[in-house]
Amino acid sequence: MKPLFKLWLAAMVLLPGLSDCATNPVTGNPNFVTMTESQEINMGRQFDVEVRKQYHVYQSPDLQKYVNDVGQKLAHNSHRPNIAYHFTVLDSTQVNAFALPGGYIYITRGLIEYLNSEAEMGAVLGHEIGHVTARHSVQQISAATATNIVLQVTSVFVPYVGSQAGSSLSNLLGNALLSGYGREHELEADHLGAVYLGRTGYDPQAMIKVLTVLKNQELFDAELAKQEGREPNTYHGLFATHPDNDTRLKKVISEGQDIARPDGVENREAFLQHINGMTFGDSPEQGIIRKGKLYHSELGLVMQFPDGWRVRNYADHVQAQSPTNDAGIELRLGNKAEGSPADYLRNRQLFSFGEDIQSLTINGLPAATTETSSQGKPVKVTVIYFNNRAFFVLGVAASKEVFNRYRENINATTMSFHAITEAERVSSRPLTIKIITARPGVSYADLARTSPLGKNAESYLRLINAQYPSGEPEQGQKLKIVE
Repeated sequence: MKPLFKLWLAAMVLLPGLSDCATNPVTGNPNFVTMTESQEINMGRQFDVEVRKQYHVYQSPDLQKYVNDVGQKLAHNSHRPNIAYHFTVLDSTQVNAFALPGGYIYITRGLIEYLNSEAEMGAVLGHEIGHVTARHSVQQISAATATNIVLQVTSVFVPYVGSQAGSSLSNLLGNALLSGYGREHELEADHLGAVYLGRTGYDPQAMIKVLTVLKNQELFDAELAKQEGREPNTYHGLFATHPDNDTRLKKVISEGQDIARPDGVENREAFLQHINGMTFGDSPEQGIIRKGKLYHSELGLVMQFPDGWRVRNYADHVQAQSPTNDAGIELRLGNKAEGSPADYLRNRQLFSFGEDIQSLTINGLPAATTETSSQGKPVKVTVIYFNNRAFFVLGVAASKEVFNRYRENINATTMSFHAITEAERVSSRPLTIKIITARPGVSYADLARTSPLGKNAESYLRLINAQYPSGEPEQGQKLKIVE
């Protein structure tokens, strides 16, 4: 959870009036573009700074080096081997990857968790390299500039990896992995990724396996969405059918298969060794949620959300929704604590506050609270001072009647805010991936019984081991479990 930051539009620094009919590095055909290669690289460098400000980089030098080494091998065999590529693992639970113009490529920890070989990870990186080599984002930006919609162009190359729509950043960012450019560009990136896999000695069929992972994620999330009463996520919106059955996809990947070595490698063992011990799910730096309670070691706080509410941890806030989706509670980090909490509320122009602001203390911390409305919905806003920062707790409901029904929940959540204790730090350690060897006769149901992943543990274990929806381990198989 981080303060909202104001994302300036790098697209606005495109040289006004500049247009060029440049040769596409992949096809050799002319493309209408509005920036040179050096300007493209400079844009990527500028946005890389902002991405790193907004999102945690996963703190594992070994994994970062491993991902970069694989990415550099693929980039060396690409159509643009002479630009400097940068590969970064982001500490996000989102299943995602994206590329900035000029060779800045990101893959989330949340996606790596569900991959099962070096070749599959290479397929993700190769796909993103394909967007860079074909200059897809440059083409989109150029078209947007030509039609005076520059304010929207950033959405085509930086998918959103950690929060929900509505923040200043999310309005500019796209949706899920591989879904930001449209079917033609995505198929071309799949094609290029498969070619780069083949040239580098990997099995190009890893591209199909990755897309199968994403499609299975989508299918499983549809089941979770039914349980949770929400809309399902879409991890790959390009294929109505399963990737195994998509004829056009198979065709664009076939060229990679044609140039691949007969002994194309997967490097499954090496991959599993590198992710053994990797954090699974929430990290201490972003806050861990267990049974509706937020433990945030980095910020040093704990807060308990109501039983039965769905709690989500986003990049800039934590949100809980009532079981019937008619009320919500959010925790947001504000700016430096200045003046009294009551003054802080009055000086914020988030809502139209009257004079009815009540000062109080919450577990020894100075605070102030008031009730108001936003877009006709009742809202309770509380600001709490802690460690020289202001924290907002917001409770909102669909109507006054609903608000009154949940008032006790909102108040209890607000009053639960407190400094984390040493015992709470110990008990809230993150979950990690552990690699085991399947013993004779073991099933995912057996492994699920001792798993901390909850009632859907069996499905999660199948997903992370590429055996969803009904596969079972084979004796001697290397398996990922979570502990």
